[in-house]
Amino acid sequence: MKILVVGGGGREHAIIKKLLENKNVEHIWALPGNGGIAKDAECVNIGAKDIDGIAEFAKANKPDFAVVAPDDPLVLGAVDRLEALGIPCFGPRAAAAEIEGSKIFSKNLMKKYNIPTAEYETFDDLEKATEYVRTKDMPIVIKADGLALGKGVIIAETLEEAERALVMMMSEGAFGKSGSRVVIEEFLTGPEVSVLSFTDGKTVVPMVSSMDHKRALDGDKGLNTGGMGTIAPNPYYTKEIADECMEKIFLPTMKAMNEEGRTFKGCLYFGLMLTPKGPKVIEYNCRFGDPETQVVLPLMESDLLDVMMAVSEERLSDMEVKFSNGAACCVVHASKGYPEKYETGFEITEDDMGDAFVYYAGAKIADGKVVTGGGRVLGVVAKGACLKCAIDAAYKASEKVHFENDFYRKDIGQKALKA
Repeated sequence: MKILVVGGGGREHAIIKKLLENKNVEHIWALPGNGGIAKDAECVNIGAKDIDGIAEFAKANKPDFAVVAPDDPLVLGAVDRLEALGIPCFGPRAAAAEIEGSKIFSKNLMKKYNIPTAEYETFDDLEKATEYVRTKDMPIVIKADGLALGKGVIIAETLEEAERALVMMMSEGAFGKSGSRVVIEEFLTGPEVSVLSFTDGKTVVPMVSSMDHKRALDGDKGLNTGGMGTIAPNPYYTKEIADECMEKIFLPTMKAMNEEGRTFKGCLYFGLMLTPKGPKVIEYNCRFGDPETQVVLPLMESDLLDVMMAVSEERLSDMEVKFSNGAACCVVHASKGYPEKYETGFEITEDDMGDAFVYYAGAKIADGKVVTGGGRVLGVVAKGACLKCAIDAAYKASEKVHFENDFYRKDIGQKALKA
């Protein structure tokens, strides 16, 4: 089989490595891929948002299956275009991807179908939004309506910060069109949990839970990033909580999307907060999370391609989707200065990594060498029989990756160990 994978980050590298475990996979194209992915797939210089380019490539090369991994091409209708060419795909169509493409859509969906989430209001007028926050207790959460590379959420600790965030989003265009409309919601407290799930619109199969670390610096300090590391499973996510989430959140969301004529087929990501009043949805994503995928897929014992094809063909209920009882830890190595200013172009070298995985994100090829090409450069992932074993192994393996200006958090998983 020949497979086309749209995307070029660490998540896509993890997906590609997992797909290659299937003996029937002869060739994988990554559009656009990156310098590290080039070791495992043929990288083609077509951007993930270039839907016309992706369609032309698919027409010419006739892949047997396609996986559209990032949010932007899903929201822009990449799956719709590929399916119209007769290519089976893993990923939701544009109408279903709206669950991530618009936070206002997703919040209104939850309100309509009684899916537990934070109380909220939506605004497209700066003056009215400002008046509203002046009546609220702090901290408060302000979200850009559209996609913003995982950075369109600001937790304002003071009224001054809230007002500044609104001006930045709605007037100064910090997130482009994404911030012209905003959701303002109550600040929830409790442990956060990410649950990725396979769904074909009839069946929902949650994957192993995970915990992301968004802040740039140790102790959850510094700026929000796309994610500095992850562990799986998340110890706060007990069987009782999982059962409650299935009943009150996962199945109702799948059914709500069906009711709205937006059947969701692909990976539906549930970002949850385990509040004192029970689990609530903080956000939905219409795709595998990054860097959650990097710890979830190494723990998957079932064949990923088989499961993806079952989702595409709406026969997920026939599949047994198994995960190992162990744990995994991902330590993200970034360019010093990320998520603000940083330099790139430094050669990346690896010693013998043993059983650890390296998933490349911000990397490119220059003069035949793999060099840094972005903020988040790569993720080092290790598995273990227990969470502490996995964390220790990931940090030991992290010492075997080298590039100038490398920086990474030293406390990934520590919160989970305390649990």
